[in-house]
Amino acid sequence: MKILMIGDIVGSPGRRIVRERLPALRRERGIDAVVANAENAAGGSGLTAAIAAELARSGVDAITLGDHTWGQKEFAGQIDSLESVVRPANYPQRCPGKGWRLFTMPTFRFAVVNLQGRVFMGPNDCPFAAMERALAEIPKDVPVLVDFHAEATSEKISMGWWLDGRVAAVAGTHTHVQTSDATVLPKGTAYITDLGMTGPYTGSIGRKLEPVLQKFTTGMPARFDVADGPCVLEGAIVEIPSGATAAISIEALRIREQTGA
Repeated sequence: MKILMIGDIVGSPGRRIVRERLPALRRERGIDAVVANAENAAGGSGLTAAIAAELARSGVDAITLGDHTWGQKEFAGQIDSLESVVRPANYPQRCPGKGWRLFTMPTFRFAVVNLQGRVFMGPNDCPFAAMERALAEIPKDVPVLVDFHAEATSEKISMGWWLDGRVAAVAGTHTHVQTSDATVLPKGTAYITDLGMTGPYTGSIGRKLEPVLQKFTTGMPARFDVADGPCVLEGAIVEIPSGATAAISIEALRIREQTGA
């Protein structure tokens, strides 16, 4: 089986390139399932039930989140009804939603776990301990894919080694910059520090450049709206043999629209 993991979808431009490119990509590359981080999909911050349904129509099977999980005020009341959505497992137990889910496709099953880092991020429970709890609950015969939404590369790399041989893939998200370290670790876990971004690339990590520059050069607060212009779709394709729980390959993916497209 081939599973595509897509980096942070940013706003309506990110959703557009998913809608336009993902169906053909699934056919051309023989992709069996798609996991996408969509914590920036609603105007750059959060998700809604309507947008989750839109992404499903575009070919996304599982949705992961991150530090903007509650960016849309109505989402806390929607998440429990959304069976495709996984929020960070190391959020407090009283939070709505689930930290891992099992997904059943026509010929195979797989599990998705979402975690959020603690280094340079908001306060959360320990992601390593949350991962151990999830693994104790997930059936042992299904491949497990982990989206670790974290800032620090050291924290993500450490999680990859911690889980090597126990999950099929550990993919980092959050920085919106794809890293060049896609590899299969010695015990069979596919790893990449960051999948990258799916959204407009002519600004600053998906946001309009002018207000970001204003903030950096003056220190004054500014509203970081989603940028316009051509987009990139970034992620990685993880290949797992039928009936196995370990990966045999991971390939970073980038589809980049031309400037002015």
